[in-house]
Amino acid sequence: MCAFNGVKYIMLAKTNFSVDIESIQIAKNNLPSDEFRLAINEPTGDFFYDPWTIKEEYKNTIWYHILKSLTVPHGEARIILLDEGKCYQSHADIDDRYHLNISGTDSYIIDLEKNELHDLVKDGHWYLMQARNKHTAANFGRGVRAQLVVRMLLKDGDDGTFIPVSVRSTLDDKEESRYRFDAVLSPVLNALDKLRMMSKFTVTNNGFSLKLKPDAIDSLRGKLPEGFAIDD
Repeated sequence: MCAFNGVKYIMLAKTNFSVDIESIQIAKNNLPSDEFRLAINEPTGDFFYDPWTIKEEYKNTIWYHILKSLTVPHGEARIILLDEGKCYQSHADIDDRYHLNISGTDSYIIDLEKNELHDLVKDGHWYLMQARNKHTAANFGRGVRAQLVVRMLLKDGDDGTFIPVSVRSTLDDKEESRYRFDAVLSPVLNALDKLRMMSKFTVTNNGFSLKLKPDAIDSLRGKLPEGFAIDD
């Protein structure tokens, strides 16, 4: 778990953004059948920092109507399906997420560090998920669990003093590299973003680059998992 102080943590919180239940039922009846993760919008600039816009094919659809109920600038929006009896590999995320439950019973987000279950009920409210703790999602019920999951935009905290940093993975196994990044580095980067100590995060071919406040560089270096190194 990230050791940065001053970052308030609540994994899941109800927001004031909502949509009518009738629209959610219409969305449930129009779920994609061929993809378990389907993006309905597209970037207008930087993947993590600039607002995304709805794809042309989803304008004038129920998904556009629902997404408009989230009236803050936001990033990638995906319809994510999880079949009954399935779960995700444990991970953390660099960016927090908005969740809207479309369907699912006995389905949970599980905080693996606090050993807590969070049930996303179909009440029409968007929920804000802080994603820095390792977690998984599980569907213990019958039928598909469907969520509209929207990335929060990262913050650009650069005050002119930030220093470019490049981190690379030396691992040949790309899946293992991604697992270690998600498990160890995502919590650190999530906290640095909230503290406005990070900017310009970019995924590279063998790692990532970013700009950091000078006193954050050693903190990141101390958290690097085996197989990752900062290019000096």
